Amino acid sequence: SSSAASSSAAAAVVPYPPMTSSLHYEAELILAIGKSGLRIKESDALDHIYGFAVGCDLTRRDLQSEAKQLSRPWATAKGFDCSAPIGFIVPKDDLSSDIMTTTTTTKAVLPPDARISLSVNGEIRQDSTIDKMIWSIPEMISHLSNYFKLK
Repeated sequence: SSSAASSSAAAAVVPYPPMTSSLHYEAELILAIGKSGLRIKESDALDHIYGFAVGCDLTRRDLQSEAKQLSRPWATAKGFDCSAPIGFIVPKDDLSSDIMTTTTTTKAVLPPDARISLSVNGEIRQDSTIDKMIWSIPEMISHLSNYFKLK
């Protein structure tokens, strides 16, 4: 596999949170920021990455639906103990050159066929490649840095 963000530590047990009967999950690519920035240009975005990991976005969907119906914040649906587990962060500089690809700006980034997958109790529930993401890595960094200083 050409995935830079795969990890055997991803098999950790995550406790089922209280106050829900509908826990949803989604694998996510984690970008660890190594150089802080605000209003980062897409062309400079990759310079701000320290490394990559795979994470799991957990949501108490029943609490989220209830909060939506009441026009209330989703804080209790998205934020709870162990709600965002991540695997080991692989530093960008530690990745071998055969894993990384070069963009038109000659900056290294994960290849489009880098895989992200999620298993629950040994059963694969999500398996895809990063080229299927809605936004590219530079687009995400640039967009988010318009709202928050990334650190």
